[in-house]
Amino acid sequence: MELTYLRTFCEVVTCGSYTRAAEKLGYAQSSITAQIAKLEEVYGAVLLERVGRGMTPTFAGKSLLPYARQMLALNEEVKEIISGGSKGILTISAIETLAAYFLPHRLHRYREQYPGIQLRVQPGSEVEIITAVKEKSADFGLIFDTRYVSEELESLVLRQEQLFIITHPEHPLAHQPELSLTQLAGEPLILTEDTCTYRRYLLDELKQAGISPRIDMEFGNLEGIKQAVKHQWGTAFLPGYAIEEERRQGSISAIPIVGDTKGFYIQLIYRKDRVLPPAYNDFIKQMQEL
Repeated sequence: MELTYLRTFCEVVTCGSYTRAAEKLGYAQSSITAQIAKLEEVYGAVLLERVGRGMTPTFAGKSLLPYARQMLALNEEVKEIISGGSKGILTISAIETLAAYFLPHRLHRYREQYPGIQLRVQPGSEVEIITAVKEKSADFGLIFDTRYVSEELESLVLRQEQLFIITHPEHPLAHQPELSLTQLAGEPLILTEDTCTYRRYLLDELKQAGISPRIDMEFGNLEGIKQAVKHQWGTAFLPGYAIEEERRQGSISAIPIVGDTKGFYIQLIYRKDRVLPPAYNDFIKQMQEL
């Protein structure tokens, strides 16, 4: 029963109110209030307090929160192992581009193999993804970066991916066999959000070359960037997996970069200390297939 109280506590913290937590969990609000009161009785401390119109954890509540999440995650992990991992929820935290362009057909194949598993994809920045896997709020993380190394997490390289300078087909640079990043000096750039790893790589390279980038537009999603390029609003910098369809159609030009791009890889990360049930090992295999 205490796990139920802990789940309710975590949901109230996430939602910021008893009412929204009750709606999400399917309980009456009075039941939520009673469960929190029971939990406070168990731990001998006030865990939540009202601030404005919402509820926020007290110092004791903030101290309990990471342990509560770990206990709930461990409970789910035990159930997965006992069932062989063929039922339950599998949570993947992924950067937006991989969630949109790399995961779908792989998840479709996996779902056919394990129809009893509910798949949950959480978008996020690389920092958020790594934190989610470490804290066990995600089973797997999918990142795009140079080789990631960690004492806690396994990092499995799925494939190396080329980066391209993206232009409209009528752009003066469009038909070059390859370009150096320094040739972007003065070009209006259309970039991803500032947490993006390959954006950071581009700006670092320009800075080292003494070039001040001209950033005209920023988008939180790849479709916006590609549409902006198609309207000839500027030049972009994107990985190959995100532009395969547009390259086939000829609606954009993708020019390779001169020299090494420091080896950017699609990587699957998960905890080294976790005992993976068979269904989770099969998920890893699906991610490795083309």
